[in-house]
Amino acid sequence: MKVLPILLKDGYKVGHIFQYPANTTLVYSNLTPRKARNTDIDSIAFFGLQYFVKEYLMNQFNDNFFKADKATVLKQYKRRIENYLGPDAITYDHIAELHDLGYLPIEIKALPEGSLVPMRVPVLTIKNTKPEFFWLTNMLETIMSAILWKPVTSATTAFEYLQTFTKYANETVGSDHSFIPWQGHDFSFRGMSGVEDAIMSGAGHLLSFAGTDTIPAIDFLETYYNADCEKELIGGSVAATEHSVMCMGMQDGEIQTFEHLIRDVYPAGIVSIVSDTWDFWRVITEFLPQLKEKILVRNGKVVIRPDSGDPVKIICGDAAATPGTPEFKGAIECMWETFGGTITEKGFKLLDAHIGLIYGDGITSERQQQILEGLKQKGFCSFNVVLGLGSFTYEYVTRDTFGFAMKATYGEVNHEGGAIFKDPKTDDGTKKSAKGLIAVHKNAATGKLEYKDECTWEEEVQGELKTVFKDGKLVKDFTLAEIRERLKSNL
Repeated sequence: MKVLPILLKDGYKVGHIFQYPANTTLVYSNLTPRKARNTDIDSIAFFGLQYFVKEYLMNQFNDNFFKADKATVLKQYKRRIENYLGPDAITYDHIAELHDLGYLPIEIKALPEGSLVPMRVPVLTIKNTKPEFFWLTNMLETIMSAILWKPVTSATTAFEYLQTFTKYANETVGSDHSFIPWQGHDFSFRGMSGVEDAIMSGAGHLLSFAGTDTIPAIDFLETYYNADCEKELIGGSVAATEHSVMCMGMQDGEIQTFEHLIRDVYPAGIVSIVSDTWDFWRVITEFLPQLKEKILVRNGKVVIRPDSGDPVKIICGDAAATPGTPEFKGAIECMWETFGGTITEKGFKLLDAHIGLIYGDGITSERQQQILEGLKQKGFCSFNVVLGLGSFTYEYVTRDTFGFAMKATYGEVNHEGGAIFKDPKTDDGTKKSAKGLIAVHKNAATGKLEYKDECTWEEEVQGELKTVFKDGKLVKDFTLAEIRERLKSNL
């Protein structure tokens, strides 16, 4: 859906141009993650600004505003606002003047995408570059916030999963980390709040992992982040079934469906087969032993996918179940008894390369930890499982998951400047803003980012916040490869 971009704002923004002090000439604001709901997370992975700049500040403003007929644009804007606020509620000269200018007179300075940014450190600042367009700075708050919080949140979530997979690979596998990019697989598309939400989130996932079922996230990274699937691995997946496939083979023919898939349809390569359509434990204890030789002679891997129940118990076993039963042992131990495998350099069991398991229902970071720790306690390495990260992971979040807010901290009237801030007495300190101009620097001792407010203009131009967009033009164009490298350097 295409909307006149000058209307991509909260309704109360319409009249703010008339509410600022007379002769306001500059509004300077910042976007900051103020507080994590999960106290175990102290930093966010910054991502998504380049998409926002290219798609909204450039493509949409250029195509649907500046290059559009001026009279038509003003007519559309006036019709919407007068219907919304009433006749003659505002004047429209400022919209006409912006159209005449032909570009957005703003400057955005930001940290490099892929940076790991501590809470309360601003990720970007924004200000107007022409005094008469002071009203633009915070008019853009709505769309900037709406677009940015989700890819940042998903990129941060994925990186948390990546850190946990890496920790357990170090403890139970050894120096080989080649499988980690495939251990977190994006299953979220169908559960997201629309296509753009799914794509932005899916792109955030791909900063840390390669496995994805959100195909258009790959297009997103090629379009906006200079990636090229012919020259680098952006994202990938494997052949996989769904329940309709298994059901069509009928319950009494389920083992024949398995055999047909691994012998006729996919005689080589990786194939993932959903295995709980009727009786998962029968698949594990009856079908797999019967199919063992056919699986072991394939040039590839058969991946078993349970899709219901408690994933920790399904994978690792249920201590409350009857000892000796499949439920007590868990899927990985049962599969080891059938197929065996190898021992990693850290001394843990790894299933034979022809068989594996993926679980993609109801996975959370807590369950990830429980699964990997449970396998470790049973003597199995972390590489025995792939976890599907769905909308339960990526959609049970809001802008307040990391407390994102854009606030003005400096302004000028008649070109005379001063620090401004908010500090509500009724708040716990979360909403207390920075003051004045801002600079971000790396702490020489810790390497972590810190910010200094109430800066001079000379201080403000120093540090890690660099211009990425100015006066309608993109100044810095990051690649997916460098963003991935920057983020993973924090492991």
